[in-house]
Amino acid sequence: MTTGATTAGTTTRPAGRATSSAAEVRTLRQDDWDSWYDTLLRAFGGVSESAEERELWRALTVCERYVGAWDGERVVGTAGAFGFRLTVPGGASVPAAGVTMVGVSATHRRRGLLTAMMRRQLDDVRAWGEPLAVLTASEPMIYGRFGYDAATFGLHAEIDTSRVRLSVPAGVDDVRLRYADPVAELDACEAVYARTVAGRPGMLARLPGWERLGVLEAETERDGASALQCVVAERDGEVTGYARFRVRPEWTDTGHNGQVLLQDLAGVDPVTDAALWRFLFGIDLTTSLKVRGRPLDEAWRYQVSDIRRCRLRVRDSLHVRLVDVGAALEARTYQAPVDVVLEVEDAFCPWNEGRWRLTGDAGGAVCGRTADAADLALSVRELGAAYLGGVSLAALAAAGRVRELRPGALAAAAVGFGAPTAPWLPHGF
Repeated sequence: MTTGATTAGTTTRPAGRATSSAAEVRTLRQDDWDSWYDTLLRAFGGVSESAEERELWRALTVCERYVGAWDGERVVGTAGAFGFRLTVPGGASVPAAGVTMVGVSATHRRRGLLTAMMRRQLDDVRAWGEPLAVLTASEPMIYGRFGYDAATFGLHAEIDTSRVRLSVPAGVDDVRLRYADPVAELDACEAVYARTVAGRPGMLARLPGWERLGVLEAETERDGASALQCVVAERDGEVTGYARFRVRPEWTDTGHNGQVLLQDLAGVDPVTDAALWRFLFGIDLTTSLKVRGRPLDEAWRYQVSDIRRCRLRVRDSLHVRLVDVGAALEARTYQAPVDVVLEVEDAFCPWNEGRWRLTGDAGGAVCGRTADAADLALSVRELGAAYLGGVSLAALAAAGRVRELRPGALAAAAVGFGAPTAPWLPHGF
């Protein structure tokens, strides 16, 4: 579902087109949750969710982190922010507001309600001391004007497993696989996930309750596929990985043509990963494997016999917004030394405007205000895109979005901001 220190009841008058009755933007109250959530569902098309899914989102809601827009007694706008910790380059886990459930009633469009809620929310996030805000965008063009930009990308593939073979590393045959009940094995799978979080920028450290997201069963989303299945990998008696998936059987005049639909896969080492992928490639009575939102640099891409028959596509995933430029840039490390003065533009959060000197390397970083001449000029959007190491500052400069003011500064900063592994968001929120 996608999509501070503020006292409940505080109001914000939205900027934009004048209306005869300005809406009130305030913190969500527990008694308002059902009508607030119904407004959100209607904004996303009005399709009802299962009772289990609705109850999960209710349980994960911290009302003090949610706002709504009210026109009299009616909820006409929604926005929330989960409290996450996000892995950044260097492995640190940094507080981040997971912006979610943003919607405006179709009857109240173009009245400035979204801007008012985004204004209130970013003020709150700053007051909470969270240097980052992140979201997955239903419409990416909406959130750029609030300082967000795509920082991670997910790989989609539809692999012809009847023709594509997988070459796996030594040791795979030592991995034991077994079918398991997805719910009964949830704690063991969650422990595996937790071991992987620090290893890749963009991953979220999950608080209790979030593990349930991976085993929700929505009949309306199966589209002829099986119930959720789970295979667990073990080495030396220890659970080291898992895959959760569905199978959609199909038979034609020429025989079986089933499809494996991968939902989630995690392993603590490359050998476990390879064992799980080999299993998925070889499930009986199937000829294709469909995967969505996987890391761009995952090893299976370099183990397949024919990459063309994997039908790869890339889609934007996590959008990042630096709420506190200095604190955010200090929270990560840099794979090569950087010493650069950034001229930052941020009209929506003007406290970030101006010049910042960033000095850092693989051991840490310092970032503070400076009066020195700028080396690079860019907006907070470019910083968000490059923050996790998956988007190059040099590529953004080639697109006309970063200006080099001191010769040589761009190349050094682009290398420093990079990361050895592609950033990845493992699931939505």
